[in-house]
Amino acid sequence: MSNFENTTIDKKANVYFDGAVTSRSIHFSTGEIKTLGIMQPGDYEFNTDKKERMEIQQGEVEVLLPGKNEWHRFSAGESFEVTASASFKIKALSLTDYCCSFID
Repeated sequence: MSNFENTTIDKKANVYFDGAVTSRSIHFSTGEIKTLGIMQPGDYEFNTDKKERMEIQQGEVEVLLPGKNEWHRFSAGESFEVTASASFKIKALSLTDYCCSFID
């Protein structure tokens, strides 16, 4: 899906790591929430409340998922999931455009 319909977008950005990662929250009429964001090249660690699916729209990342010892590379068109109540490490290897879905 290249666009979203029947949504409301928060004007205020979610800003992390001194502005190196930013996103905007999108609220769907179904109650679903997604974020659309940009990551500057760098190393980051995030915590999850809900299960998350991160789709890489542009760029390339390496991810260390919870409980894993090996980093995995994801590029445009690929995605990965992170369990709820966990933390994961991500290395943006280039400017990365992503969409994150929060799964109940």
